Amino acid sequence: MYQADDAVSVERVSKTYEGDQPVVALAEVDARFRRGTMTAVMGPSGSGKSTLLHCAAGLDRPTSGRVRIGATDLSSLSEKQLTRLRRDRVGFVFQAFNLVGALTVEQNIMLPSRLSGRRPDRAWVTEVVERVGLGGRLRHRPSELSGGQQQRVAIARALVTRPEVIFCDEPTGALDTQTAAEVLALLRSAVDQTGQTVIMVTHDPVAASYADRVVVFADGRIVQDMPQPGVQRIAEQLALLGRRQPVAAREG
Repeated sequence: MYQADDAVSVERVSKTYEGDQPVVALAEVDARFRRGTMTAVMGPSGSGKSTLLHCAAGLDRPTSGRVRIGATDLSSLSEKQLTRLRRDRVGFVFQAFNLVGALTVEQNIMLPSRLSGRRPDRAWVTEVVERVGLGGRLRHRPSELSGGQQQRVAIARALVTRPEVIFCDEPTGALDTQTAAEVLALLRSAVDQTGQTVIMVTHDPVAASYADRVVVFADGRIVQDMPQPGVQRIAEQLALLGRRQPVAAREG
């Protein structure tokens, strides 16, 4: 049931992919993600973690159950309304960066504001650009940047509209260790300094250790929910899960 401090809540959410052999990606999942927190979502490949992210972000509709962003029930929205919600209230950071190659860094960062037709808050844009360390790169194109710099552009683009929730799918998967740490620190600062909510899918226990909470999936269900467990405990739990549970091929 929705509570006032929920940034995102899912209630008895299931997702089945139809086909010759239907695949159950999520099985009646209940979860709450409180405002101003960072949550890492982990689990083996095919466990359902990315499906949860896509349903929670309004990128995919669950087969059954209810998803809310704040008090808004996504099941009540049309596709046009969902598109507007994702544009105005949600930010996305993906492993593949998803930048527009023909645009400069500044144009990529400003793209959400242009698409929404809203006048950007220039002071906030300047602060975001400084925070991600891209002040000297605004006229460059993505092909002229390193992987870490491109991910910084993606984070700046996600922050510039002041979204309620930032959804991240393996945001450090393509980065070296040092750059990954810098990117994770940026996401952490979005929580600590501006009170935003971050929900991050990751395979990496070190990345997950930046979160306030780690939720572990297996076979479409939450099997562990750990507050600030630390790298060692995260790795131990994932190792135990890997030994105990053969994972069937599944969307996830």
